[in-house]
Amino acid sequence: MNLFAQAFVTILVVMDPVGNVPVFLSLTRDRRVAEPRRAALQATAVAASVVYVFALFGQEILHLLGISVAALEVAGGMILVLVALQLLEAPMSGSGSSRGAVNVAFVPLGTPLLAGPGAIAATMIYVRRAHGAGEVAAVMGALAAVLVIVYLAMRFAGRLRRLLRDNGIEFASQIVGLLLAAIAVQMVATGVQVWVRHGV
Repeated sequence: MNLFAQAFVTILVVMDPVGNVPVFLSLTRDRRVAEPRRAALQATAVAASVVYVFALFGQEILHLLGISVAALEVAGGMILVLVALQLLEAPMSGSGSSRGAVNVAFVPLGTPLLAGPGAIAATMIYVRRAHGAGEVAAVMGALAAVLVIVYLAMRFAGRLRRLLRDNGIEFASQIVGLLLAAIAVQMVATGVQVWVRHGV
C-alpha cells in the first residue's frame, strides 16, 4: 500500500493534470464541442499505452535501441519547443486553423505532455523497486488511478472554457506557450546535464 501511495503521488505530480488543462484548452480551442471530449479520451489512452509499455518493457526497449532516459528528455524538450512556438505564434499567423487538421491528442497531449520522460522514468523506477507481482500490480494500479484523474481534468475542461471565453483562452495560450518553452528548455538542459556528468 505504501508503494501504491508513493507511485500515485509521484506520477500525479509529474503528469500534472490540473496544470495541463490550459494546454488542453489552448490546443482544442478551435474544435467542435464533441471533439475536445474525444481528444481527452484519446490523449489519456495514448499516455496509458506509452507509459504501460515502458513500465513493463522499458529497460529492454531502451537497451535494444541504445537510448538513455536523458535522450528522451532532450527529444521531449525539442517537441515541446515546437508546440510552444505554435501557441505563441497563433494570433499572428492564424496557426489555430492549421492545427485543426491534426490530432493533437496523440502529439503533444498524449506524448510528451502526459507520457513524457518524467512519467516514463518514474513508472520504470517504481516497477524496478517492486518485489513480486503484488507490488507490480500496485504500481500499475497507481498509474491507472492517475490516468483517470488526468482524463477527468481534461474531460471537464470545457467548463473552464465557458468561463474564460475566447479572449481568455487566447491569453492563456500565450502564457502557456511561454511556460511550455521554459519547460522544454529545462528538459533539454536536464538531459544535457546528465550527458555531461555520465556521458552520452
